Formats: sequence, structure tokens, C-alpha cells
Amino acid sequence: MDSIAPPADRRTREERPFGRSPIRRAISVFSSSLVNRAAAVLVIMLILVGGFADFLASDLPLYLEFEGKTHVLPMLTRPEVLEGLDNSALLDLMVENEDWALFPPVPYHPNQSKVRGEIEALAPPSPKHVMGTDDRGRDVFARVIHGTRISLSIGFVAVSIYVFIGMFLGAIAGYRGGFVDSAVTRLIEVMMSFPTFFFILAIQGLLERTSIFQLMVVIGLTRWTDVARLVRAEILRIKNEKYVVAARSVGLSRMRLLVKHILPNAMGPVMVSASFGVAGCVLIEAALSFLGFGTPPPTASWGELLTQAYQHHECWWLMAFPGIALFITVFSYNLVGEGLRDAVDPRLLYD
Repeated sequence: MDSIAPPADRRTREERPFGRSPIRRAISVFSSSLVNRAAAVLVIMLILVGGFADFLASDLPLYLEFEGKTHVLPMLTRPEVLEGLDNSALLDLMVENEDWALFPPVPYHPNQSKVRGEIEALAPPSPKHVMGTDDRGRDVFARVIHGTRISLSIGFVAVSIYVFIGMFLGAIAGYRGGFVDSAVTRLIEVMMSFPTFFFILAIQGLLERTSIFQLMVVIGLTRWTDVARLVRAEILRIKNEKYVVAARSVGLSRMRLLVKHILPNAMGPVMVSASFGVAGCVLIEAALSFLGFGTPPPTASWGELLTQAYQHHECWWLMAFPGIALFITVFSYNLVGEGLRDAVDPRLLYD
């Protein structure tokens, strides 16, 4: 008896492009778009710039052989013998064929105002200062690079805080239901009744001092509501799935069921929200710094540079370069968020 061949478009689970694993499916969907790949590259580059800011912009070399001594990464170790010296002073003191140094691409510290004893305040872009200087003579390029670290650090830490809070409250609300669900839902509604930015601004105004850690905590404690709503909705949907019912029927404890089977399958929307959240936190930090309630001086910040641009309208470079950095950061993280939203869409499983 002849066997009947299956239709050409019917494939086994192993032959389906996204059938083996949800993670592989998400990666395949995300990487299939050129825009997503470009956005991911931009995000990685921003992370590298922030992580290696001291290697890219510093007032001391990366490696130095000076007066018979070798200094490895002196811009981090800050040896006493180099106290009071910077890259320009070292160049003047170094003896040819005896001393040697490897300088960073931007040979200025973000808070360095004097070069060879002179202050060049509000100098336009030039070969010496590629992005010009600010009102105190500090190199704008160095401050933009180190501002990347500050902005992304605040974004990542604040998002981690509010994702943890949102997942915890959303999970217990969706899984327990009843009075717990009602109480958490009312709390979410109360928090959402306040405009987030003005709520953060009010809290910052009430505190005597501002710090980077304080800013991270304040943003994290006020932006968890969206994550809590997403997690609650996902758990309400997932807890009635067949595999959850089956796991419950074999006697799996509630905690293990929630942590091992329900929460991992609710992480897709949380990842999307976190990606958008980093962009939002970067904007909030820049806006607060612009208003004088953000990172304390003299810490390098994009918002602080934009404040100087507002005060000095003729200095276009104070607005253009931090504005471009802010645009690229927010734009790339939003594109990654859009790509992740498509990648975790269950409707694409059998497309």
C-alpha cells in the first residue's frame, strides 16, 4: 500500500524555523531585520563607550614610560609621581627616545579646564578640541563620552529597580488574585495618577542633596507601574494554560510553579518594557539635569551641557553634540524595543 506524502508546506517541529526554542525563534525574528541589527550594534557601541570612557577620554596616558619608571593604566591608578601633571604637561617633559606614552583618543579629563595653564572657555570645534569647550574650558567631547556612562548607568540601574518591583507586585497580584490583586491594582492606579516626570521632580526638589544613586532610586521607585500591569496580565493569562494546570495537578508547590513555569513565560513583555524604559530613564535624567535637579556638578551630563547651550545661544556645539548623543541613544533603544516586541509576539511562531 502506497504511503501518502504530507503536503509540501507541512513540516515537522524540528524543520520549522522557529519551532525548536522560543529563544531561538525570538533571536531569528529579531536578527532578520536590518534595522534591528543596526540598532543592536548602536546599543552595543554605546555600552562600550560608557564602559570604557576612562580609556577613551582621560588627562593621563593609558601606558607611560617616564623618568625610568613604567606606569600601566595611570589614568586609573593615579600614581603620586604624576600628581599635578596631565597629557600636555607630560608631552612637554618627556625626553625623546627615552620616554614613551600611549595617549587616549581624547587626551582630556571631563573636568579638566586648563591646558598648559590656559583656559579656553566656549572655544568652537577645532583640531585641538574636536567638539569645542564649555563655559569653563572643559572639553565637550570628553564630557559627552563620560556622560554616556552616567546616562546609561542611571538607565540600567533604575530599570533594574523598577522591573524587580513591578515583577514582584505584578506576579503576586496575578497569581494570588482576590484581595491581594485588588490592593496591588489600587496601588498601581494611585501611582499612575501622578505624572511620572513631575512626581520625580517634586521628590528631587524636596531632598537636600542630589546624587547619582539617589536619582537611580527615585526613578526606579516611581516607574514600576507599567511593568506590574504587564506581568499581572501575562500571569492571569498563563496560569490557566494546560501545562500549568498539569504541573499543579502533580503537586508542584505554588512558589516553584510561579518561579519555574509561569514567570519565565511572562518575561517577553518585560524585556520589551525594559528596553523602552532605558530610553525613558535617559531622557528623564537629561531633563532633570537640564533643570538643575539631576546629576550633581561637576559630573559630566548631557543635560548639563544642554543647560549651557541654553545660556549661551551662540555656542551651537553645546547643543548639537550632546543632543545628537541623546537622540542616538533614545532612538537605538526604542528600535531595539520595537524589534523585541515583534520577536516575542507569539503570532509569529508559525508564520
